[in-house]
Amino acid sequence: MKTITVGVPKEIKNSEHRVAITPSGVKEFKKYGHRFLIESNAGLESGFTNADYAEQGAEIINNAEDVWKNSEMIIKVKEPQPSEYKYLRPELLLFTYLHLAAEFELAQELINSKVNSIAYETVELKDGSLPLLTPMSEIAGKMSVQIGASLLEHHHGGRGLLPGGVPGVDPADIVIIGAGTVGINAAKIAYGMGANVTVLNRGLKKLRYISDIFNDNVRTLVANEDNIYRCVTNADLVIGAVLNAGAKAPKLITEDMVKNMRKGAVIVDVAIDQGGITETMDRTTTHDNPYYEKFGVLHYAVPNIPGAVPRTSTVALTNATLPYAIELANKGFNDAVKQSEALYLGANTVNGNIVSEPVADALNVEYTELSLLVGME
Repeated sequence: MKTITVGVPKEIKNSEHRVAITPSGVKEFKKYGHRFLIESNAGLESGFTNADYAEQGAEIINNAEDVWKNSEMIIKVKEPQPSEYKYLRPELLLFTYLHLAAEFELAQELINSKVNSIAYETVELKDGSLPLLTPMSEIAGKMSVQIGASLLEHHHGGRGLLPGGVPGVDPADIVIIGAGTVGINAAKIAYGMGANVTVLNRGLKKLRYISDIFNDNVRTLVANEDNIYRCVTNADLVIGAVLNAGAKAPKLITEDMVKNMRKGAVIVDVAIDQGGITETMDRTTTHDNPYYEKFGVLHYAVPNIPGAVPRTSTVALTNATLPYAIELANKGFNDAVKQSEALYLGANTVNGNIVSEPVADALNVEYTELSLLVGME
């Protein structure tokens, strides 16, 4: 088995406090003889010191450039930022969240630099589940309701509501569009708060599941246009929880719906990293300045929600990504994607080509079948 140099730079996206690996994750890489570089203080905001990493065999590097330049494989949390584009180069293996359907400029940079990239969010198992997206979706789903509940407070401009109400006072109406991992976890928190909870989804299978786990105490509806309009315009808090793996999110909440919502209502669009499901969310926001008001409705459009709870998020992310990262390091890109269907589906760009069909469709660029590039018969 060939050994390689793996690098983890410090995240530089606004208020992104996660790091791509824990010290115990480094220890697993070292078992296979790989060299491991990590930028100084990359894990500090997740509660991990340089000494913690050095103790497990990592080399502490003082600047990001040297991490990128000397690594054959880069592991990150969030997509490369514009200031990092200069580090992209041919045959570099990049393993991170990419969300290219909403990032045309980044996709073009990856194509031009001929980087081999695998996106966490498109690694997919045979049952259709997304093992590297799931832990962050769980966190984002739970946090979305906490965030929405805070924004409903009067000092933020919200309706001044307590989600669960009190005896003699109605609880808030919380509407969740999408019944995947984000939606289910949002429903758990909203229901636990005592709110009136409605979940909309296109497929009935997941709606039946939600009815079962909540003992019919959460209302479920098919996500057609009429139901969405009726629920959104009568909601105090709307959670956007729709995901089409690798593709842009569909626009399900129209401007007309937003105009007819209750004044001081809140939309938390967790799908914003894939473009969002809300027509009036025409920009992303940051943890520093997380929401804006439009038509009297508060719009929360932060694409890296789990970054606000970095200790939990970093451990959860490493738990999920580590086996795949080690497989890539041990086997190399070509053999890994040929032997793992999940990693095959996770590949987004290879040697100047877009190899994910949903991403190619979303960006309206040419799609190339990965098997043609890695020598599969």
